[in-house]
Amino acid sequence: MKLPGLVLPGFANSHSHAFHRALRGRTHGDGGSFWTWRDTMYAVAARLDPSSYLALARAVYAEMALAGITAVGEFHYLHHAPDGTPYADPNAMGHALITAAAEAGIRITLLDTLYLTAGVDGAPLEGVQRRFGDGDFDGWAARVAELSAAPHARIGAAVHSVRAVPAPAISEMAAWARGAGAGPWTGRGAVPGHGAGAGPWAGGGAVPWAGGGAVPGHGAGGASWAGGRPVHVHLSEQPGENEQCRAVHGCTPTELLERHGLLGPGTTAVHATHLTGSDVKALGRSGTGVCLCPTTERDLADGIGPAGELAAHGSPLSLGSDGHAVIDMFEEIRGLEMNERVSRLRRGRFSPAELLGAATAHTALGWDDAGAIAVGNRADLVCVRLDSVRTAGADPAQAFFGATAADVTHVMADGRMIVADGRHVSVDVPAALTTAVAALLPSAPSSAGAAPFGGTPLGGTSLGDAPLRDAPLQDAPLQDAPLQDAPLQDAPLQDAPLRDAPLGGTPLGGTP
Repeated sequence: MKLPGLVLPGFANSHSHAFHRALRGRTHGDGGSFWTWRDTMYAVAARLDPSSYLALARAVYAEMALAGITAVGEFHYLHHAPDGTPYADPNAMGHALITAAAEAGIRITLLDTLYLTAGVDGAPLEGVQRRFGDGDFDGWAARVAELSAAPHARIGAAVHSVRAVPAPAISEMAAWARGAGAGPWTGRGAVPGHGAGAGPWAGGGAVPWAGGGAVPGHGAGGASWAGGRPVHVHLSEQPGENEQCRAVHGCTPTELLERHGLLGPGTTAVHATHLTGSDVKALGRSGTGVCLCPTTERDLADGIGPAGELAAHGSPLSLGSDGHAVIDMFEEIRGLEMNERVSRLRRGRFSPAELLGAATAHTALGWDDAGAIAVGNRADLVCVRLDSVRTAGADPAQAFFGATAADVTHVMADGRMIVADGRHVSVDVPAALTTAVAALLPSAPSSAGAAPFGGTPLGGTSLGDAPLRDAPLQDAPLQDAPLQDAPLQDAPLQDAPLRDAPLGGTPLGGTP
């Protein structure tokens, strides 16, 4: 098979909260802070059940596939019913996510999240937070032991943050993660509800990897990672978290994790935005990975983390779309480098190869046989147009500085084509997203223009209230100011001596 355009390894989205996708374009009406945004996010969390979560996550993961993502790390903490009561299947929500990934055709590392307290001071969970908690570490571990993984899915773990997990439980998590890897880590059979030959994949065939045999090119079970389970943790995303940690524990969040044994090569710190110099060194010398989420960090006004310093001190970097303000790994790649340029006043802190490495860091999710086009690796391939208005004329080695997810034409995951000619092979993604998000909207919004999910009204007026019919576009006298009035002919493009000043002297196409 000859693939078109620039062919890259499949991307790894190392940090995702699938349900946050319902917030896209709905949280910007009245400014606010991370904490006011969180209130709106909690309103979405309160509306989900296993069925609606499956529908939303399937659509979100299919959107990821369109963007060239072949594996996702799902930071999952919506465990129980909204009042905290376990479902009949205590892992119904996690199984919904695993099924959603199978139906979208991508792999998933379910980072089942420990969430026990509402603050660093140990305040109890309240409101919708009650659905996040398992009482204590043993309750969490017992539930996770019952998770049914699959060849396309691995079970990792997450410490939500030092706000949500007491120090002793951090030690327990560190010990759990260093276990021998028994239990659900490598997959124990079919995804619930999708036995061999069953399921909706590709018009009634077997769901990829879910009870349908070995992953193409890999042994039964599909697992090859020899280490312990991956553990992720939100770290120092907000200055307030640091201040609370110092007040209670007398140290930074990074120092607290180090004291309790959680730092190390199997751990990935997400965000790591507000770090001290000592924090950076501790993460680096322990080999702790760091996942940056540039589009979300700027959307929430989190700040810019010390990515360059972290990499220089030895922390492997990965990337995630997190809250899904956009799902576009090219934008995350550019954000990583451009944030460095803006904050350090230096261009080219990361090479194109280093940036691509961060976007394909499947090892952060426990898939050490993916992320490079190489013999023996998983056949995860992404085809990128080099003839679009964004990429035409670009050096292929640097094309992702101009490309977007819209330039992805074909995506192969584990040898299966899941996107062809820019369309998902089995999911109508725009329709699926529209339906899934609409199902989470309030059924009867007030006439005062109450915002979806209990947030701030978007400008105070819904689009449906605007009398567009009374002000048709054709009323605008565009014809009175024709474009040809601009004297473009007085400054012809050919007057610019482009031949005498090539683009920085760099030969286009000089890098294969």
